[in-house]
Amino acid sequence: MTKFRAKLTFILIMLIGCSMLIAGIFMAKVLEDSHVKSLQDNMERELQVIRVTSDWNRMGSESDLVASYSAQIKRIKEATYERLTYVRADGKVLGDSDQQPEQMDNHLNRPEIADAANHGVGYTTRYSDTLKEKMLYAAIAVKNDRKETIGYLRISMSLSQVEKSVRSLWYFLGIGLLVLFLIAGLVSYRIARGMTRPIERMTKVAQQITNMNYESRVPAYSNDEVGQLGQAINRMSESLQQQMARIQENERRLQGVMENMMSGIMMIDRDERITLLNPSAEYILGFSSQELLGKRYNEAKQQIDFTKLIQECIETQDPIRDEMIFYYPAERILDIHLSPIAHEDEEWSGVLIVIHDITAVRRLERMRSEFVANVSHELKTPIAAVKGFAETLLAGALNDKETAVSFLQIIFDESERLNRLIGDILELSKIESKRIPMNFSPIYLPEFLDRSCSVLRKEAEKKHIELTLQVDDDMYIEADEDRLRQIVINLLSNGISYTQDGGKVKVRVEPLDMNADGDYERLRLIVSDTGMGIPKKDLPRIFERFYRVDKARSRSSGGTGLGLSIVKHLVELHKGTIRVDSEVGIGTKFTIELPVIH
Repeated sequence: MTKFRAKLTFILIMLIGCSMLIAGIFMAKVLEDSHVKSLQDNMERELQVIRVTSDWNRMGSESDLVASYSAQIKRIKEATYERLTYVRADGKVLGDSDQQPEQMDNHLNRPEIADAANHGVGYTTRYSDTLKEKMLYAAIAVKNDRKETIGYLRISMSLSQVEKSVRSLWYFLGIGLLVLFLIAGLVSYRIARGMTRPIERMTKVAQQITNMNYESRVPAYSNDEVGQLGQAINRMSESLQQQMARIQENERRLQGVMENMMSGIMMIDRDERITLLNPSAEYILGFSSQELLGKRYNEAKQQIDFTKLIQECIETQDPIRDEMIFYYPAERILDIHLSPIAHEDEEWSGVLIVIHDITAVRRLERMRSEFVANVSHELKTPIAAVKGFAETLLAGALNDKETAVSFLQIIFDESERLNRLIGDILELSKIESKRIPMNFSPIYLPEFLDRSCSVLRKEAEKKHIELTLQVDDDMYIEADEDRLRQIVINLLSNGISYTQDGGKVKVRVEPLDMNADGDYERLRLIVSDTGMGIPKKDLPRIFERFYRVDKARSRSSGGTGLGLSIVKHLVELHKGTIRVDSEVGIGTKFTIELPVIH
């Protein structure tokens, strides 16, 4: 912009300077012509005065006339200081104030004489060979009483004075032009600066907008075209800022959606290269975006069936949906949607792939099927027993009182078992659907656990099982008392049921996460027994519904197979964790960790 300002300043100076120079030349020429015209008028007046005041109609010989007129002319020059010449009508010079007439040639063809003969007065400017300088000549015709031209009076003067005056004029004009040039330069610079400074500022603002600095603004200027241009740039910048803010907000939202989507998103462009991959897709496919972005889909080390599915979508350009099992990085069942991407100006520009991990859905469907099968089986067993013994009674066993009582007892026990099974199923359903209210309140653990143990103490005594409790006197917890009792009783009941006669079942409470004030933030509840133990292969599944390690023993003990599943869900509702450690023939230990405060 500095170069532009310099160019603009130079152009303005040249325009002003040339205008002033042309004006100066014109003025000098006008002054020169005016001066010459003034001289011509003066010379004509002088000639008229000389013609009137002197006698130019003398008679005599040519030599007498030459002597007479020369003497008269010289007297006149003494008064006028100008060269005066008298020429007879035929061109013969009869008198001259500076030269000898006899030595002068005929002047009839001189321009000023010829003009005077035709118009009465004549002027010319030429170089004089006699005087060796530039001269101004004026001539008038001299007439007699009969209006006949008898001669010509010519006066001449040197133009050196005129030329000196013109040189002086040019000198002062040059100085004036130089001063005006300086003033014009300063004014031009100020004008150029005033014009280019807003443009410079606008250019900087435009560059900053190009560099995505949309907060830059042009300062307010006048309301002329430059000011209007600045206002237009400000409005454009403000509009761009608003649009970019909306675009960035949309990008942040889209980025947030992409990063937090559970489904995997992959995009392949028209060059068959992977251009987009969200975190879920990275997790599902087992590759980071750095490893896949920019690569062709068939070079991305993906499962061959997945690659063929993409190739089919590219070739057919039709939406495809398929379910596929992936074995890396872990075995998963994936629901894959492939959709071709097309814009208005293009037929096809890529493929959008949406990947849903439906492993959990399929597992839940399998669990639901297994649950229905297990429920049907568990319900069928007591119902079959009730039906069978009832049919026996109806067939005549009622007449045998002892047999009838035995059968009725079995029918009662099976109905009780059926009732417990249905109750546990309903309870588990409510727990899993989060429909049970949790009423948290402070619980004094020593008293609470003692009452819980008392419920099952008689059952333990029947098997000569030692039931012990180990808890500090000052231990409290905030929990739902009924649900916490359900957890403890279920675990104690399991321990007593699967522990041989003479064994031990122990309940122990330990504080965890002690803070600087000596208060504990979590506690650990441990229920251990010296029973038969659980094989390692069964440990991962013992919290599943209806799963039994020893099916025959659990049915004989009246268990429903839902107790541990209920315990696990209730612990999770208390924001806690449960785990199991067991060795066959040594015993089992259930460890529950719960927060003290909710």
